Amino acid sequence: MGHHHHDHHDHHGHHHHHTNNKKVLLISFLLIFTFMIVEVIGGILTNSLALLSDAAHMLSDAFALGLSLFAFKLSEKMSNSEKTYGYKRFEILAAFINGITLVAISIYIFWEAYNRFLEPPNVSGMMLWIATIGFLINIIVAFILIKGGDTKNNLNLRSALLHVFGDLLGSVGAIVAGLLILFFNWNIADPIASVLVAILILISGYRVTSDSVHILMEGTPTHLSFEEIETKLTNMEGVINIHDLHVWTITSGFPALSCHLVVEENVDRDHLLKKAAKLLEDEFSIEHSTIQIEGADADIQHHEDNCN
Repeated sequence: MGHHHHDHHDHHGHHHHHTNNKKVLLISFLLIFTFMIVEVIGGILTNSLALLSDAAHMLSDAFALGLSLFAFKLSEKMSNSEKTYGYKRFEILAAFINGITLVAISIYIFWEAYNRFLEPPNVSGMMLWIATIGFLINIIVAFILIKGGDTKNNLNLRSALLHVFGDLLGSVGAIVAGLLILFFNWNIADPIASVLVAILILISGYRVTSDSVHILMEGTPTHLSFEEIETKLTNMEGVINIHDLHVWTITSGFPALSCHLVVEENVDRDHLLKKAAKLLEDEFSIEHSTIQIEGADADIQHHEDNCN
């Protein structure tokens, strides 16, 4: 019985991304958190739900960025006998908590806006200035995250960026509402803007939650085709068939695979293992694979066990 465990990482590249992601998150967190406090005070002083809902979104941003930062720190902890993969999964857990928080916040804003539609409050014009500053800060933070971080491959960082984009649109909503109140005294623009923000928060919350649930449920990575992997491995010379194939994600950018290959008797098993591992790495970017090799007699036994 052959057994192969292949785990090779470009540590330097991975580490470089990791350090950059952390630095970018820290700067973004400080900017967002500081301005969120300004917006909460402004929202209370100007009686603006649009500002307060934007601040609530910013709070979830600050929470998202802080949680992501904490997740990156925690995922650096080495694996041990209790946590054999280390703490890498915490990043996905952070993204999940983040998504649920967003959904909860949006429901609260809908409720609050509904009450304001029934009796629109007076909103002070100062909200326009605060919303404009918020808009500029969000643009700076989005730029920092996209330029400096790995938002393409990292779900944790991408969820933080989604928050900031939603926030950016929230600030636009608050600016438009501010202009309508300033020029037309149209106070109902305030709850309308906050409803639009709530819809955006709900959409990004749903996306992040469903992505993280898929990973936590050990789903096949969305960018990989289970059938294609199965076909490629089965078509290798000397392979009769394949069973117990599992493909899942440990954390963002870290797919893993395990399977049993049933091979012909006279095949060079070590050579076949190396070929299979290379195929998985080259064609599917799976660097963490565990492959067990069995003879045809083991396959018959496996089928009998399954039938029983």
